[in-house]
Amino acid sequence: MRKFKIGFRTVKTAVGVALAIWLAAFLNLEYYTSAGILTILSIQTTKRKSIHAIYTRIVASFLVLAMSYVFFTFLGYHALVLGLLVLFLLPILVMLKVTPGFVSSSVILLHIFNEQHFTLALLENELLIMLVGFGVGFLVNMQMPDIERELNTYRIEIEKNYSTIFSEIAKYLREGDTNWNGRELLLATEAVNKGKSLAYQDVENHITRKENLFYRYFDIREQQLEIIERILPKITNLPTIVTQAHVIAEFMDDLSNNVHSGNTAVKYRGKLSQVKKEFQELPLPQTHEEFVAMASLYQFLEEMDQYLSIKQNFKGLKIKKGKPVFN
Repeated sequence: MRKFKIGFRTVKTAVGVALAIWLAAFLNLEYYTSAGILTILSIQTTKRKSIHAIYTRIVASFLVLAMSYVFFTFLGYHALVLGLLVLFLLPILVMLKVTPGFVSSSVILLHIFNEQHFTLALLENELLIMLVGFGVGFLVNMQMPDIERELNTYRIEIEKNYSTIFSEIAKYLREGDTNWNGRELLLATEAVNKGKSLAYQDVENHITRKENLFYRYFDIREQQLEIIERILPKITNLPTIVTQAHVIAEFMDDLSNNVHSGNTAVKYRGKLSQVKKEFQELPLPQTHEEFVAMASLYQFLEEMDQYLSIKQNFKGLKIKKGKPVFN
């Protein structure tokens, strides 16, 4: 069994339902409990989803009001007419791309059918129920938890693991062997996936912000992770350790000590160019194994250049008290 847990969305739903029903009852509305249903249907995981959900439900509800007046006034209040109305309603909702509003509009539809008479008083009642239900849903859903500190935790986890991976690569290039079990690679993958997923949620909760630095950061780290996964076999499958490997090991140690959220890509691409120059000036391979090893190391350098270039156009994250600072 899962651990019992009350999430923020659950709290919002409970508060929203209670508030909507209380307000509808205070206004002496018929079917006042339906305001709670409309509120439940409006609460989503992000602000953007909530706005879209309310939009689809309002459009669908107004459509139902219009169709109900036409169908029931001219064809009568019969179950067959109700079914006919639904038969036409659904294709129209699909055409208007507001299908999610079907359930909420059905609430309004059944109220009208139950009354058996379409009056101005009934119309006013349903409009007020919509106002209360959707309005409360909108208000409570604008309250979202602060997830930037959690995003920062994933950022720190990724950078720590990347640093360890580079350090282990440097160790392997020097010694030709290591006891590293690759655990940091798995942890980095998990942190990248969770961080990017959470960052996307943060994007959805900032309606007016044009750029989300955290999302871009995790996207960059995901691309870099793909390169890390490619370069590891090039190192672990070296047939022999050549002199050039020690030059690269020093670079990887330096990079390992400077993995952070800022932008140092230009600096380290410059250092990498110097490594390539030193690499080319060292003695040529004397054996087939040395030739294969040097070829793999040169491919490794090209991959690392790509690793750095991915982040070159990213202005970096400035973190203050666990939150990014937007300039």
